[in-house]
Amino acid sequence: MIIDDEIGFTNLVKLNLERTRRFEVHAVNNPLDAVAAAKTFKPHLILLDVMMPNKDGGELLAELEADEQLKNIPVMFLTASTTSQLARAEQTVVYGRPAIAKPVEPNELIRRINEALGISIFGFRLNWGKNN
Repeated sequence: MIIDDEIGFTNLVKLNLERTRRFEVHAVNNPLDAVAAAKTFKPHLILLDVMMPNKDGGELLAELEADEQLKNIPVMFLTASTTSQLARAEQTVVYGRPAIAKPVEPNELIRRINEALGISIFGFRLNWGKNN
C-alpha cells in the first residue's frame, strides 16, 4: 500500500510495482482514509509519505501503531522532505522507520521493498522464522 497525497506519484509507483507481477498495490491519496483502507486491504508493507495535508506521516504512523490489526505491518517512508539527508545514507530512518528519498528509481524501490519483506531477488522469503 502507498499513502501519498500526490496522485501522479502514487499512480507511477503502482504502475511500476504491478508491472513486475509480484505486487498488488493499493494507493491512498487522502491520509484521512488511510487507516480504514489499510484495514480493508491488509497490506504486507506500507509506503508512507511524510508531508501530507490534514495529517502528516508521523501522525498516521502513530495511528497505525496504535491499531491492533495494523501495528505489525512494516512501514517505510518514501519522502522528498529529507532528500539531501537520505541521499547520503541508504539506511536513513524517519520516525524510527526506514526511509527512501523521492524520486526513487523503480529497481531501487523494488530492492528496498524486497529487503523490508525479507524476500530474495529470486522471490523466496528470507525470514522463514517470522510470522508476517
